[in-house]
Formats: sequence, structure tokens, C-alpha cells
Amino acid sequence: MLTIKILGPGCGNCKKIEAVTREATSDLGLEAEFVKVSDYAEILAYDVLSTPALVINEKLVCAGRIPTRAEVKDWLVENAER
Repeated sequence: MLTIKILGPGCGNCKKIEAVTREATSDLGLEAEFVKVSDYAEILAYDVLSTPALVINEKLVCAGRIPTRAEVKDWLVENAER
């Protein structure tokens, strides 16, 4: 099972990145645990300077923008194989 973290304060963009990621996960039929991280110190531990950010299995894959569903699917497939 994948662990997916949404890093950010819980703003509208954080909700959008979570929605896109949940849709991509569902499209691929993957199981994932979603974790929302809003603690500033924990976000900085990933060397993130702008949010929202997306972390899949402890690997930062996107920060500062909302990725497309296709991009998220590619990252999910890449990280599910590990």
C-alpha cells in the first residue's frame, strides 16, 4: 500500500491536489493511505519551500503547483513498483 502525504496548510490548492491524487489512485485501482501534513516544521523536513506539495512513499514528487491527473498516475505507478 502506498503512503501519500499532502503537505500544506489545508488551503483550496491543498484540497485540489488531494482530489486529483485520490482520483488518480482510484483510476489505477491502488490502495493508499492519505496523510495531511500541516505542521510547518514537518513540511520543511521535505525541503519544501512552497505548498501544496505531494509526497509518495516518502519521496517528494511535486511542490508549489497542482499536477495533472496523468502526472500523478505516472508517479503512483513508479512508486508502487518499489
